[in-house]
Amino acid sequence: MMVKEFLNYLEAEKNYSSLTLKSYGEDLRAFESYFKTLNNHLSWESIDSDVIRDWMESMMDKGNNATSINRRLSALRSFYRFALSRHLVEHDPAHGIVGPKKSKPLPQFVKESEMDRLLDDLLTGSLYKDVRARTILILLYEAGLRVSELAGLDDDSVDMINRQLKVTGKRNKQRMIPFGEEMKKALDRYVELRDREIEREDRALLVTEKGVRMNTGQIRNEVKRCLSMVTTMKKRTPHVLRHSFATAMLNHEAGLESVKKLLGHQSLATTEIYTHTTFEQLKKVYRKAHPRA
Repeated sequence: MMVKEFLNYLEAEKNYSSLTLKSYGEDLRAFESYFKTLNNHLSWESIDSDVIRDWMESMMDKGNNATSINRRLSALRSFYRFALSRHLVEHDPAHGIVGPKKSKPLPQFVKESEMDRLLDDLLTGSLYKDVRARTILILLYEAGLRVSELAGLDDDSVDMINRQLKVTGKRNKQRMIPFGEEMKKALDRYVELRDREIEREDRALLVTEKGVRMNTGQIRNEVKRCLSMVTTMKKRTPHVLRHSFATAMLNHEAGLESVKKLLGHQSLATTEIYTHTTFEQLKKVYRKAHPRA
């Protein structure tokens, strides 16, 4: 009876749609069915917070995601607030119960073997656009740059003698990123070809065939085209290469604090998501390698 009264209230006073009313009704009846299976003597008036927590746990055990569980918990909270305001119950067992946190998807990354194949075997053309494409991939993969940071690089952002990039990140914060011999060779080759063939309009490092600075959209298109050669992942973006950089660094025993500084993260918590990625890879390696896994 209480559920019906609540749904009537939502329809008459809150003007909820028939679809929402149906959803609320199904969620509340599902909960009622659950607590009745625990103990047929339980009622809306007598259940406590532990019953609700057990219900949430049972839903998680059945594979329900955090979004659907939180939706059902929201219906239950609304119901008990209504019931308490109408003196239909003496206490609100849903008050203070926190739903499960939505799990953040792990960052996608390109395998090291795929990046090796792309950079060493596939991107070997000698035309300006081919050399530039390989340089873009190397800058993103070996320096972990954001696409906006890459687009903003000028010639004087690159220190060839000390092998480091001066990068302007979020909130105009600058950081220095060291680079190795491969990137130096790629940059030397690109700059030599660019200066010979392209008449530039400014000091941008990466320019189109018309000599103007490449924008982020153009860089994204180049990255998508190149990554399509080695992966069928849905996401084939510059940010995937930033993820790939961080994952490769941690897989090769770089410290978390060092990776944080290279990526320009404000908080270590932001960088820690990559440890979950590397751990997932570790589990896969373990399952394949251990004879009793």
